[in-house]
Amino acid sequence: MAKSQLRVQRGFLWQGLFTLLMFFFMYLPILVLALYSFNQSRYSASWEGFTLAWYQKLFSDARILRALQNSLTVAFCAVGVSAVVGTLMAVGLARYRFPGRSLYRGISYLPLIIPDIAIAVATLIFLAVIQIRLSLWTIVASHVVFCLAYVGLIVSTRLADLNPHLEEAALDLGATPFQAFIKVLLPQLMPGIISGCLLAFVLSLDDFLIASFTAGSDATTLPLEIYSRIRTGVKPDINALSVVLMLVSGLVFLIAESIRYQSTEKRLK
Repeated sequence: MAKSQLRVQRGFLWQGLFTLLMFFFMYLPILVLALYSFNQSRYSASWEGFTLAWYQKLFSDARILRALQNSLTVAFCAVGVSAVVGTLMAVGLARYRFPGRSLYRGISYLPLIIPDIAIAVATLIFLAVIQIRLSLWTIVASHVVFCLAYVGLIVSTRLADLNPHLEEAALDLGATPFQAFIKVLLPQLMPGIISGCLLAFVLSLDDFLIASFTAGSDATTLPLEIYSRIRTGVKPDINALSVVLMLVSGLVFLIAESIRYQSTEKRLK
């Protein structure tokens, strides 16, 4: 009995050490980056004292603010389109049967597994063939491709857990299909729609590769601006910007997880 307890304790000890080691290698670079965003030195080689000057400089930098505005415009537009189309796509695939439905479903979610570089090149070639000038709106169109797949997948997962008889009951009580969708199905789908939108928003805000292929000369997003600056060396203001982006992404993730958790709790009650 004593040997068995000792073996279990050793197992927990090794699991704990492995977990600590894993988190150490995962998050040490982020901690170093956050620490040096408060460094007085312009270079990351040495520590010269604590300062908030780089954060003040960051929020007064016109180029950064313009790039942030472009990124937010792209993210909000792409997510808005994807929320509507992705929800309708998921509902149509779940509720209606038509020839080629399985093939259409596979194609709809294909952007989740296609490498970003392939999406970027394909979008660029397509825009060149139809002779559309690259601009901020071509970035929006390219981001809709993968945002649509993420929103559609999360909404379809939510749909699989719903009771289909609620819609049938609404129809039996005299509601039209549109009223049953708006008043019965859509409120139940809303947590999945919001979670999918938040995930797609973060992915769009973070995208560099696809935006670099589809951006016009006057359309610079935040990742493109960061890349153009770090080619001459990583400055503390970029460290500060990275910290702000991680905090925003973490906040969006917490909101999405909170919505998903509350939705699960309500369903189980």
